[in-house]
Amino acid sequence: MAPAAVADAAPDRHRTAKIVAAKNVALNRVDLTVDSPSMGRKMKVTVLTPGGDAPRPALYMLDGADAGKDVSDWITKGGAQQYFAGRNVNVVLPAGGEASFYTNWKYSDAKLGKPQWETFLTKELPPLIDSKFHGSGRNAVMGLSMGGQSAFALAVRHPELYRGVASLSGCPPVTGAANEAYVRSTLAKSGVDAVKMWGKPGGDYWRAHDPSLRLDALRGKQVYISAGSGAIGPMDLTATYDPSDGPKDAQMAAGSALEVGAYRCSLEFAAQMQSAGVAFTQGFRLIGTHSWNYWKQDLPNAWATLAPGL
Repeated sequence: MAPAAVADAAPDRHRTAKIVAAKNVALNRVDLTVDSPSMGRKMKVTVLTPGGDAPRPALYMLDGADAGKDVSDWITKGGAQQYFAGRNVNVVLPAGGEASFYTNWKYSDAKLGKPQWETFLTKELPPLIDSKFHGSGRNAVMGLSMGGQSAFALAVRHPELYRGVASLSGCPPVTGAANEAYVRSTLAKSGVDAVKMWGKPGGDYWRAHDPSLRLDALRGKQVYISAGSGAIGPMDLTATYDPSDGPKDAQMAAGSALEVGAYRCSLEFAAQMQSAGVAFTQGFRLIGTHSWNYWKQDLPNAWATLAPGL
């Protein structure tokens, strides 16, 4: 049975989200602290911006399940700051999304509390970004791994907000035994219970967050999806591995296993889109594990797909 709902304090509807601190870290980078009523805490958000006052679109980029606490992994590991330098887009990178699926949680979790990421990302943050950084109101969302599922869930639940969506090594559909297991195991690695997030697997809340059940919402959008087969390639053999995460061979094996699951799930979703007549661009690779070396390669391809819609 699903756990009983925890009596959380209701959001303070008399408060509005606001930027309480902004630090210029580099010429094209500003680190924000945003006071979020829905999240009940101050959120860390990095914005990469070209400067000037000409209107520009926004790209929201979501981390995977091991998301950095204070700075997005796209900054510390993914090379986003270098890649987007000089590009006419506000790139919005929230931090602290570990094991959250960037969704509104149904129940309180002992580790995470009761996050309301969807409200923060779709209601509170966009007006602040557009106001401070001359946004045009045209948005896209992309993510990797866990964040890839989240990107598609947000896009189909808020089709009026996003003109494009991309997933790198994600698992967009979340219904069916294999996909439910993928979500549950992703959160379990961080000691978090997926039942606290969406209730009993297969229930209405899970279905409400499954993009494969809302494919019509993707029509007319720029859509990109990629994943590798899980086969270990030259980049895996020459990559640098953190010894604190275990032996190199074990890390490669884990990355391979994770990507096998993402590949299966992404292919399933691509087939569903194709069957429904939803246009998309794919970047499926015969080689590739669940690692930043491959996501860095995917980033330019994803942006090339999303940019024309913005």
